[in-house]
Formats: sequence, C-alpha cells, structure tokens
Amino acid sequence: METRVAVMSIIVENEDTVETLNAILHEYGEYIIGRMGIPYRKRKINIISIALDAPQNTISALSGKIGSLPGISVKTAYSGVISHE
Repeated sequence: METRVAVMSIIVENEDTVETLNAILHEYGEYIIGRMGIPYRKRKINIISIALDAPQNTISALSGKIGSLPGISVKTAYSGVISHE
C-alpha cells in the first residue's frame, strides 16, 4: 500500500462541531502520527494541526469529511515522502 506524509491544518470557529470533529479524527486514528491543538481564546477559535501517514485517498476523504462540517476550515499540505509498505 502506498502512503504519503501530510499535514492537515484545521481552524474551528464553531464549538458545536468539536464533538463531531473528534469522532471523525478518532475514526482515522490509525493514520495520525501526531496532533496539536491550540485554543486561541482572544479570537474564540481553535487551531489544530494533524500529521498523517496514509494513502492519498484516505487523506482526501478525511479532509472532505472535516471540511463539510459547519464552521470548520481545513487545508492539507502533502510532502514528497511516499512509502510503499
């Protein structure tokens, strides 16, 4: 299976979606290398960074699910590191 390393940046503007977001991330937990969350209280948002090692279509599916949540923005940056495990 071919996998890629990527970083997903998520900005949460709607706290009502956090529970759903966490459920989605849990569903893809086997692909998550690490996660960092930063609450920005002054602006009432949360900034989350997720490092992944997963097949391209899995990363795209995760990004699509997260991006469809109301009040959440997501962008993904892919590295050139590809593994054939």
